[in-house]
Amino acid sequence: MDGESFSIGILTLSDKGARGEREDTSGARISEMVQPLGQVARYQVIPDDIETITLTLCRWTDEVGLDLILTTGGTGLTPRDLTPQATATILDYEIPGMAEAMRAASLQKTPHAMLSRALAGVRGRTLIVNLPGSPKAAKENLEVLMPALPHALAKLKGDPSDCAISDEPVTL
Repeated sequence: MDGESFSIGILTLSDKGARGEREDTSGARISEMVQPLGQVARYQVIPDDIETITLTLCRWTDEVGLDLILTTGGTGLTPRDLTPQATATILDYEIPGMAEAMRAASLQKTPHAMLSRALAGVRGRTLIVNLPGSPKAAKENLEVLMPALPHALAKLKGDPSDCAISDEPVTL
């Protein structure tokens, strides 16, 4: 399934952005970065509201059938940072290694990375990843995931090939 093109959604969570009081530079940066993976089929800026977030994520997974949804914003500690809670309620299962990898790489740059509550997981056959709202942090976190995303997305779409092929016998 190499070279496959995936459908992508970018969901920015920002009260100010949804009211038109702030430009969404994180969503734009993410959109540029994912071009090698496929087409951004959905892009929206919505308020930090659990119901709106969950409804949008469910619509994009269940009705639109996107392969990948990247959220940006709402992963910190303020009372309006609700993205991880909303995401957790609709996931079939989490992929903790992705969130752990983002935090580990970010900790090399700032101790504030340990405050991130970002999640990554799957609903149906859609991979959903929470990225920070800062354009710089969103870029740095997505850079960590980019090498693994084509393989992850292909597997979710049913790629039957082995993940690791070795001529070495397995010994236990």
